[in-house]
Amino acid sequence: MSVATVGPQTTTLPVIDFVAPMPGFPDDRRFVLVRLDEVGMLYALTSVDSTGLRFLVVPPAQFFPDYAPEVDDDTLAALGVGDQADVLVLLVVTAGDGAEHATVNLMAPIVLDQRSRRAVQLVLGKSGLPVRQRLLVA
Repeated sequence: MSVATVGPQTTTLPVIDFVAPMPGFPDDRRFVLVRLDEVGMLYALTSVDSTGLRFLVVPPAQFFPDYAPEVDDDTLAALGVGDQADVLVLLVVTAGDGAEHATVNLMAPIVLDQRSRRAVQLVLGKSGLPVRQRLLVA
């Protein structure tokens, strides 16, 4: 298992390997997931390959309890998923001009097999789900 050292306190975290690069980031396949709050609602998906590249991500359950993207068999096989219960889904956040303007991408969730630590950004092109859905309801 690969590990990366991050942060000022030199925390060592397991590396997540993307089986295909995220759209627009062809050179970045290795990331670490860093929890940014105590309750586990906000994370930074931080590149090991490119200094300064990170994506804010959230688990959908707190914000969209009915969100359940269908992960196709080819994606599950590429991730090496042995048990569907090992899959973690994360949504990429666009921060905007503050929390009240933050959106998430429901059309392209990140799907991570927690055992193999392989991931992919799954584009659900024909789902009709929005690329920019408000994160917080006013």
